[in-house]
Amino acid sequence: MKTISVLTAVHEGALPYLAAAYDSLTAQVMPSGWSWEWCIQEDGAHVAAKDSLPNPSDPRVRLGASRKGGPAVTRTMAFARSTGDLIKVLDADDELAAGALARDIAVLESEAAVGWTTSRVLDLLPDGSLLGFEGDPPPGVIRKGAVLSHWREHRRPQVHPATLCARRDLVTFLGGWMALPASEDTGLLTALSVLSQGWFLPEVGLHYRKHEAQSTMHPDHGTGEEWEARMHIIQARAEALEGIVRYP
Repeated sequence: MKTISVLTAVHEGALPYLAAAYDSLTAQVMPSGWSWEWCIQEDGAHVAAKDSLPNPSDPRVRLGASRKGGPAVTRTMAFARSTGDLIKVLDADDELAAGALARDIAVLESEAAVGWTTSRVLDLLPDGSLLGFEGDPPPGVIRKGAVLSHWREHRRPQVHPATLCARRDLVTFLGGWMALPASEDTGLLTALSVLSQGWFLPEVGLHYRKHEAQSTMHPDHGTGEEWEARMHIIQARAEALEGIVRYP
């Protein structure tokens, strides 16, 4: 049996939504020969995620905790405990759309040159409605460096990092998530895009919940000195990798 590891970092503010994330996982119809494991990592010793799960005894759910370190440290600690050849991210307050895991697996099994996938996203609003947006790339292959090129021009990723699924060896090579207080997933995605071709799935893969307690609501998330520093180092690392992989 092959395994796809779904990694979730959880803090207290996301606990009210953890049950919905679990339900979206159990609703996934897996391809023959595949199963999933859910590596939940608590950001701090007293989050008590177990109390928010509908079925904490589910053997596919692997709970862990580490010292409070923010999403990058917590995701990487979840990765350290995982066993799957494929690594899928799922924020604690988001929900997988029907068929998301099967589509990721189908691409990465059939396309040997593709190292990662992303997919279309719908925002899940507080009233339960879903909102889409324009600007997705064409379906299929995303060439090496395309995400970085888009980043240089727009200072935002070409595709949504919250939908990322990647081969384990690539995530290991990059050391997991960037050591940043935010945008750590964008940093990983941008670096992955330099190392390997990606693939964009036009089907909706994620319902991205919008709420007041999410980390992207922090006042430093989208402006100021911290934002400038995050944007700079994300691009600098990707460009350094770009230089290395171009060596003869």
